Amino acid sequence: MGEIVLDSVTKEFVGGVRAVDDVDLTISDGEFMVLVGPSGCGKTTLLRSIGGLETVTSGKIMIDGRDVTKAPPAQRDLAMVFQNYALYPHMTVRENLGYALRVRKLKKAEVKRRVEEAAKLLGLDQLLDRRPRALSGGQMQRVAMGRAIVREPKAFLMDEPLSNLDAKLRVSMRTSLQQLHQRIGVTTVYVTHDQVEAMTLGDRVAVMRDGRVQQVDVPGKLYEEPANLFVAAFIGSPAMNLVQATLEGETLRIGSFDVPVDRSRRPADGNVIAGIRPEAFEDVAFATRELPTVEVTVEVLEGIGSDAYVFFRVDATPVTVEDALSNEAEETTSLLAENVSGAMFTARVDARTRAKVGERLTLAVDPSRLYYFSPETGESVLRNGAVAVA
Repeated sequence: MGEIVLDSVTKEFVGGVRAVDDVDLTISDGEFMVLVGPSGCGKTTLLRSIGGLETVTSGKIMIDGRDVTKAPPAQRDLAMVFQNYALYPHMTVRENLGYALRVRKLKKAEVKRRVEEAAKLLGLDQLLDRRPRALSGGQMQRVAMGRAIVREPKAFLMDEPLSNLDAKLRVSMRTSLQQLHQRIGVTTVYVTHDQVEAMTLGDRVAVMRDGRVQQVDVPGKLYEEPANLFVAAFIGSPAMNLVQATLEGETLRIGSFDVPVDRSRRPADGNVIAGIRPEAFEDVAFATRELPTVEVTVEVLEGIGSDAYVFFRVDATPVTVEDALSNEAEETTSLLAENVSGAMFTARVDARTRAKVGERLTLAVDPSRLYYFSPETGESVLRNGAVAVA
């Protein structure tokens, strides 16, 4: 059994820097939990604290019902996989896989059994006599995974294990990780800054910022029901469009745009921060149902094969969550020296769109996919969303 319980865990470094701040989190036996957030949010420190590589300042860590807060790493029965493969270059794959077992003085027959089972599981059985220099990056990562698997631990701790791989190989390794977890079912805590990786791998995902957990939920709910502005801005690519707006009756006023709203899920009248995901828009020529429309002028058009991104300006005050955007490839600031006002919106539309830069385009917008946040606290103020911060 590999349940992990974090009870008010805090880690403060010299100088008063609080890397992990009062985290409460329960990771169920067999669950794949992903810790995601921008650089410096505390996710790796939290992982290292679970593994015993960092001593927590306060709080309690329980593994399989046992208090391991002060226990050294060797007594926690965890296996760790890091970004650096850390393979012994003079050893073969077979020797790398079995090294930790030999150190623990397991019988040769048991070491052989575990190594061969892990090698077969990971497709390494034809590579057992090779040394690391004769392996590809993906093969070396599989050896690093295998070295953790042979230990048969209560849980795996993985700190950005795919970061050294190229983009295409990362996709295939993500698939392999999912298959691996389904087959062995061991509790896994996985750290990444890549929200796509988090959303595709995690049974649940914990979004972190400034040492605190902002929201914990299944990936779909993080996307559909973000608890606050940070989660809304961080989860989703391209990022959610966020602007200052006003609710008046049945209308959301964003600059010169008036968008009808769904009264069953909107807060009271007044000033709000409005969020609209790029996917909530569609070129009206390809809208599958009748929706309210807005007229925009296309400033930038990006075709990516399966979809097209239309960028247009809205005369409203943009809301930027700086550390949330650090995870995005796209930037909202302009490289041009001109003084431009308003917010740059992104719409994700059908690739067959006839939109052209500099020309007007009619976009349909889905009112049921509008989000509202408090200008004072940044918390979601949707009526129907179960968006409580974990």
